Amino acid sequence: MRRIRGLSPRLGPLPPEGRDDPVQRQRLLRLRGCSVAWVPPLILLIGIAVADWNTSGEFRIISWIVLVPAIAAAICGVWATAAFGCLSLLTYIAVDDSWQHQYQTGLPDFILISVGGVLAILACVVRVRGERRMLHMMDVAETTRRAVLRPLPPGWGGLEHAAVYLAADSEARVGGDFFDIQPGPCGTRLLLGDVQGKGLGAVETAAALLGTFREAAYHEPVLRTVADRLEVRMLRQIRYRTAVGRDDRDRFATGILVGFPDDGRGTVEVVNFGHEPPLVVTPDGVRSLPPGDWLPLGLAELTTERPLVLTVPLVPGETLLMVTDGVTEARDADGVFFPLADRVAQALTEDPGAAVPARLVELVRDGTLRHCGGHLADDTTIFAVRRRGVPESGVPEVMGEVTGGVTGGFTGEVAGDGAGGGTGGGTTQP
Repeated sequence: MRRIRGLSPRLGPLPPEGRDDPVQRQRLLRLRGCSVAWVPPLILLIGIAVADWNTSGEFRIISWIVLVPAIAAAICGVWATAAFGCLSLLTYIAVDDSWQHQYQTGLPDFILISVGGVLAILACVVRVRGERRMLHMMDVAETTRRAVLRPLPPGWGGLEHAAVYLAADSEARVGGDFFDIQPGPCGTRLLLGDVQGKGLGAVETAAALLGTFREAAYHEPVLRTVADRLEVRMLRQIRYRTAVGRDDRDRFATGILVGFPDDGRGTVEVVNFGHEPPLVVTPDGVRSLPPGDWLPLGLAELTTERPLVLTVPLVPGETLLMVTDGVTEARDADGVFFPLADRVAQALTEDPGAAVPARLVELVRDGTLRHCGGHLADDTTIFAVRRRGVPESGVPEVMGEVTGGVTGGFTGEVAGDGAGGGTGGGTTQP
């Protein structure tokens, strides 16, 4: 998998600065590798002491020094907070004793600052323990995600690819998005999907589907058989989860199953399980594949038909862009959805080189985060792939016979340096 600038190879970037994340907060409080978290409370302590020294006896502010250990508790460690608590108490004694007796605040403020320091230390202990627990959860969640989303070597399966996963929950980083590439004797297959729901149940289901996909995509010569096995695996997973007391009868998964045959025809086979249709991105513009006309995985019992396999053109140099609903359902402050196709087309008009998978994923990631202000409502996966090789000129015309099925086409606007539209033919197999 190509590493995108600012991204973890699988899990995406650290949360934006606006999020209350302990890792990000500690990073902001470091300068050239050294912690500067002690600077704000120290400045406050000195400022209060100097201000009290220069005020009149009728207006004493030395008791405000109780704020110093409280601020230290929010950004410093336990020992630093304890040090500021002691330093604040000693500073109070020294400054208060410098005043004449009638102006001294005396025992009440001494007790206030002492108790405030103790409470600040206790609060810091609670905060540090909570942050350590959160970091442990993030490590466990990242390990879980890595076990599900295996690293993809560069050029895996003869495809140039890039992907990023962005979690809506910065503390857990666990969701139901999944993707993988599996080369085999009959070509390379890839799968991207989104399991309904969140938490470990969604991750278990994603792992089960990926395990079945890796085996079936390698051994099965027909893509429709791979789709059938994914459906069976989803139903088995639902029954298992129900049997162990977890009510997953309503769980389903949308997905895109794509086959890259080794026949050199410049086409791909696509099965859409109720997922957002992929975009075909070229230096000249964008076209969309037909919308998913098949039920999501786990709902096949509602029909007696089998999945349809659509054959569409995709020549070397054309990038297939697939996303989960975290991108298409991202909203701005006015509730407007993210216009994925329009943004990609606009970027291609300005720079045709944006069709490269790595740059395309980065473009969509940054655009989605800017559109929603960094607050993702759902887990988000962006996956872009294209065949490795020299781009061919033009899009081949795909012809094929249909037996017992329907013939479909797809039409998509092409936005580029000039105005125009693009169309492509398609063949569906029952």
